[in-house]
Amino acid sequence: MHIGLIGGIGPAATVVYYERLVAAFRARGRVLELTIAQADVQVLARNAEVDDRAAQAAVYARHLAQLKGAGADFGTITSIGGHFCYAETEAISPLPLVSAIAPVDAGLAARGLRCVGVLGTRQVTGSLLYGQLVQTQALAPAEIEAVHSAYVGMATSGACTPDARALLFDEGARMIEQGAEAVLLAGTDLGLAFDGYDPGYPVIDALDLHVAHLVALAMG
Repeated sequence: MHIGLIGGIGPAATVVYYERLVAAFRARGRVLELTIAQADVQVLARNAEVDDRAAQAAVYARHLAQLKGAGADFGTITSIGGHFCYAETEAISPLPLVSAIAPVDAGLAARGLRCVGVLGTRQVTGSLLYGQLVQTQALAPAEIEAVHSAYVGMATSGACTPDARALLFDEGARMIEQGAEAVLLAGTDLGLAFDGYDPGYPVIDALDLHVAHLVALAMG
């Protein structure tokens, strides 16, 4: 099956999706069919800030139409924060829309995790993945606004500063102290802070679970 990605939100995460999908298909000796439609992370950030779901859904629908025209069999949004208008987008999507949150919920349950801490935007952490994380208890960071600012800065710049990394590591550690068994990176750009580093506690990247789900779907 032909995978359609709405990318660019942010660019660094899109590169990771591309690299991991290519590697997964190559490892299985299969040919990857993939098209990426470029969305604008700053447009998404503005619409998410004021919770303008209709406006962002309309943006997504245009990109999904591009993906359909390119031959994609389904589309997906490469941003957990970008799922704030998932229901509105699904209602007008010209393509089947695949959630990035459903496979996270299933993946955490499959690992037997009872409680996780969540890092991401204020919309994601404050709503605990928009209420779609139903099989595992979740904790939000104490400094939601600071985590949000650090995350948006990474997503728009494609880089993580040492101060932002220290903040995110500390907030994860606090949630572990509060009873979380692992910290969920519920933002596809959080790999910029965590990849190649050991924060001292278990970390699960939502991007990994989403990519695995896309590979399984595309390979039937």
